Amino acid sequence: MRLGVLDVGSNTVHLLVVDAHRGARPIPMTSQKSVLRLMRYLDDDGAIRDEGVDAILTAVREGAEAARQSGVDEFLPFATSAIREAANGEEVLARVADETGVELQVLSGEDEAQLTYLAVRRWYGWSAGRILLFDIGGGSLELTQGIDEVPDVARSLPLGAGRSTIEFLPDDPPSTDQVANLRGHARAVLAEAVAPFRDLPSPDHVVGSSKTIRSLARLAGTVEEGVGSSDRVILTRRGLDDWTPRLAKIPADARPALPGITADRTFQIVAGAVVLSEAMRAFGVDELEVSPWALREGLILRRLDRMT
Repeated sequence: MRLGVLDVGSNTVHLLVVDAHRGARPIPMTSQKSVLRLMRYLDDDGAIRDEGVDAILTAVREGAEAARQSGVDEFLPFATSAIREAANGEEVLARVADETGVELQVLSGEDEAQLTYLAVRRWYGWSAGRILLFDIGGGSLELTQGIDEVPDVARSLPLGAGRSTIEFLPDDPPSTDQVANLRGHARAVLAEAVAPFRDLPSPDHVVGSSKTIRSLARLAGTVEEGVGSSDRVILTRRGLDDWTPRLAKIPADARPALPGITADRTFQIVAGAVVLSEAMRAFGVDELEVSPWALREGLILRRLDRMT
């Protein structure tokens, strides 16, 4: 069957169309992305302003039309933290349904964490053993660890790259004090979040997923030979910490000249680097491997698992 997944996130609205059937690897057919950066549309009360709602409506219409033209058998539209946590989130969802005909499924933070973990577990297989996973979105940071297809612990923290940029790095480029304040905040939030992971056995494999982490790995990571035709992309904390202060001194509009830094992530890449560095430090992780699969693939896999 042909599945279309529409991901209405904090930073982008991303359509992924795949051909798949139960027991088979999903084959990507079409991908379309609209940049939103919803965090810039939040007012002082945490509501999405009218121009932000209009941007959502336009992106959802375009994504739904692209899915229709791709001939999808089933359409799976969902929303994550930006709409979930907005003060007017329910009204936004109602407008999207009324004006586009698309009813967005709102995923909880735990849903995001578990679905992303499922995708990563399937990508690496049982031989990877116990997996510790970091996933940085625009609005939240997901932390999971486990050895089966359902993680033992799953946490979602308000440390997304877009959210952290808006709250702590208002200047472009950010000041040294602003970066230090974000680092201190992330360290404090993570210190509490680590507690339930301490009782678990040490992970056999540490993984990072999401576009932010993939971008940072292209900039500061290394490529090693993997199994089959896929290379392994490795990001060390040392390499990340070496690049972060240099990134912070470069204006956002100049960062896309660097390897891996795309225009849709350039404004939030410094915050993503700081949060990832502190997450790795909190868990005592020196390096991680970057997964090409994440939340969208997890949603597809769960849908295929439920097919009779």
